Amino acid sequence: MALNIVLVEPEIPNNTGNIGRLALASGSRLHLVKPFGFSINNTRLKRAGLDYWKHLDSIIYDNITDFFNKNANKQMVYLSSHGSKNYCDIPFEDNLFLIFGKESTGLPKSLLDANKEMLYTIPLYSKHVRSLNLANAVSIVVYEGLKQLSI
Repeated sequence: MALNIVLVEPEIPNNTGNIGRLALASGSRLHLVKPFGFSINNTRLKRAGLDYWKHLDSIIYDNITDFFNKNANKQMVYLSSHGSKNYCDIPFEDNLFLIFGKESTGLPKSLLDANKEMLYTIPLYSKHVRSLNLANAVSIVVYEGLKQLSI
């Protein structure tokens, strides 16, 4: 039972480091799509990932086109604050790709528009919050997936 966590152009090293730790802890693979808002050797990334980073199953892509070329015909869902479907309704399956956008702007509009049927969100219950922290959002979705896959 494994999931694929995809970060499209992550900007904050601490988030990526924490998500890397989450990927390792959950048995997931981490896919990182360039450009990054930091160096992969960044001290904050290493600190957040601690000594776990070397054990992480991860793949780095040069850009979004490279990612889609190498993962054609894979099952994918997209997570965004613009989604209308609840993340609990994701059709989780082994090796599903969970696609998350960058912290500042999320996924590109072209990607959202092209994948409306597979666009999910985590509901927010306050009008004062625009979105959740990326690492928190990934954690919520990954562990929901693991819960559903273990039933």
